[in-house]
Amino acid sequence: MNQNNGQPVYMVLPEGTNRNTGRNAQNQNIEAAKIVAASVRTTLGPKGMDKMLVNALGDVIISNDGATILTEMDVDHPAAKMVVEVSQNQESEVGDGTTTVAVFMGELLKKSQELMEQNIHPSVLMRGFRLARDKSMTILKECSTPVTKEDRELLRMIALTALTGKSSETSKNELADLAVDAVISVYDGVNKPSIKIEKKQGAGIEESELVHGIILDKEITYANMPKVISNAKIAVLTCGLEVKEGERTAEIRVNTPEQLQAFLQQESEILKKQVSIIIASGATMVFTDKAIDDMALHYLSKRGISAIRRIGKKDIESISKATGAKIISDLEELTELDLGYAGMVEETRIGGENMTFIRDCKNPKAVSILVRGSTDHIADEAKRSMDDAVLGIVAALEKGSIVFGGGSIEMEVSRRLKRYADSVGGREQLAINAFAEALEIIPRTLAESTGRDPIDMLVELRNKHDSGETAYGVDVNDNAISDMKTLGVIEPLKTKTHAYTAATEATIMMLRIDDVIIAKSATPGPGGMPQQ
Repeated sequence: MNQNNGQPVYMVLPEGTNRNTGRNAQNQNIEAAKIVAASVRTTLGPKGMDKMLVNALGDVIISNDGATILTEMDVDHPAAKMVVEVSQNQESEVGDGTTTVAVFMGELLKKSQELMEQNIHPSVLMRGFRLARDKSMTILKECSTPVTKEDRELLRMIALTALTGKSSETSKNELADLAVDAVISVYDGVNKPSIKIEKKQGAGIEESELVHGIILDKEITYANMPKVISNAKIAVLTCGLEVKEGERTAEIRVNTPEQLQAFLQQESEILKKQVSIIIASGATMVFTDKAIDDMALHYLSKRGISAIRRIGKKDIESISKATGAKIISDLEELTELDLGYAGMVEETRIGGENMTFIRDCKNPKAVSILVRGSTDHIADEAKRSMDDAVLGIVAALEKGSIVFGGGSIEMEVSRRLKRYADSVGGREQLAINAFAEALEIIPRTLAESTGRDPIDMLVELRNKHDSGETAYGVDVNDNAISDMKTLGVIEPLKTKTHAYTAATEATIMMLRIDDVIIAKSATPGPGGMPQQ
């Protein structure tokens, strides 16, 4: 306790701790989040700009994928990190809409800040935003169109929409077909489909291919083993082919050459027994996530059996799904009934590296897509584009519904929310209107990317929706307001529902913060925030 003009002052926090409270804390958080959202806003849409990101090692990433950009930006501000987390969550749950959720959240925070400056309490804003979110979910459902696995053309349009505006756009038709074929071949309506996407540079994007099986970025382990196995009978193991070490440490003394020979002979017999189990099962190809002793590899190769060791757990599961092989954890339990099948297993040199292809599996539950690109940067971006296309199709099938893109759905939801706000009344009405206006940042940003006056385009778009033409949105290719249904600009309903919900919840969480305390171990930077 210290004395200040005769009055006691109690020091609760350690000396050097920085603290911001009330409106000052809220404004700082909002400003930081707005800056991050603004950094990806120009990447939105087919004519969105790319960002070049260079890390401390000099590695370069060129992308217009929102989640990739935000992840690579190395954001320090805790409030700004929330925008990054929301975008990453959108990426993991849906696959697309990462820029949309960040831009919408930034605009929602901007509208919140304007209302708080008018002395609207954050609690009122939070109640209004929740009402707006719930109503928007109802509106989205009413505006959606059902889609099933049999609607191939609709699914293809979803993939094309996700691929448009990416660096791989010149080959979007071929990539869209691959994405649709991959999802349809393994989607069962219950489980999330297992689709592995690999990338390799050294060829044009149009040379990408779908493999009805699994691609491993590994080569067959032993040089003398067959590199091409037709009608492969596949054993999938989570145990090794090696002499197991004892659980207790032991010292073995070898005093004569005969004793050494006997010891080595014993190890050899153990390995021969293990290999004999493989041979007896009829397997011609072995995959394991553990080690295989070099001597065991030699014995296998003499019987024409190939093997790959130390495969990742996820790949082991994918191989099992693709080939129908049972994953065996105890080698002695392996029988012919546990084996999987592939029409061909082959080691191929792709992009200067050896890869193994497990092809032509019967009714595979897992498939792979090999994405090609002339350079590493192009291959990386093509893979990100394919991820968006595949996950977009999956998201559409999971919800069983789609909506029209080009900002058309945002404009329609905004229009109906404003009408709903009038029926709510009170100060919450202001928050609902702010939510509705924030949604219009999506068509506004698309309009800005056309080079035309965005205000004129938004007025024209509103007039279309007011007259009942709710599928109209911003056609960035023709710089006009057009029918998105006719153009085939389609997005999964899940992309929108998740984006609106995630952005709203993150905004509410940020509005609840009225006190920011920074530990003294952190060096305060501009605005009192931690500086690395």
